[in-house]
Amino acid sequence: MPKAFGLVETRGLVAAIEAADAMVKTSNIKLIGKERTDPAMITIKIVGDVAAVKSAVEAGAEAARKVGEIVATHIIPQPDQQLTNLFPELDDEKLIKKTPVETVEEKPKKVVVEKSKQPEDVQVVETKTSDESAKDTIARLRKEALGEKQSSKSESDSSEMMSLDNVSLDEVESMNVHQLRHFARSVAGFPIQGREISRANRPELIKHFRQLKK
Repeated sequence: MPKAFGLVETRGLVAAIEAADAMVKTSNIKLIGKERTDPAMITIKIVGDVAAVKSAVEAGAEAARKVGEIVATHIIPQPDQQLTNLFPELDDEKLIKKTPVETVEEKPKKVVVEKSKQPEDVQVVETKTSDESAKDTIARLRKEALGEKQSSKSESDSSEMMSLDNVSLDEVESMNVHQLRHFARSVAGFPIQGREISRANRPELIKHFRQLKK
């Protein structure tokens, strides 16, 4: 059983609500319910320590008088166990009992690390076509434009003049300025020569290549 049982009876609901609000704000008590009797009398019930209940009842009665009518107030220290027959909410087990809170076990988060594709994971499928020789020529021209030396050719072969017939404009536009200058020196009939190629920037070189492709 609680140490003290406090009662505040008012005439009208508004006064009862005001009393209940003042009581729970004033002391560390527990509001356990209300009783209504005719004509329009409402009793607010609280429990707690004797001093806390006494202070709360006084504050509740004072607040209720400001908005309505107080009929009676009363405090019962150490209420007898048999009062639970009239007020089951006074049972200690019900006062202490709390609504169980479901604990959700937090599952460990999976950390997904995206693996970058390694060269060995990539399968290259070679498809032979009728214009395979043309692709070989394009690959050779690209290597020469990048300044790579082919093992099967001497340095004198790298300076051999070439044409743009087997090289697409997209491939030309994908080269940087150094590759374009090297490639321009190896293309027959290129509009500019020598130091002019060395001084030309990338847009100028691409412009000349576009003119040759027309």
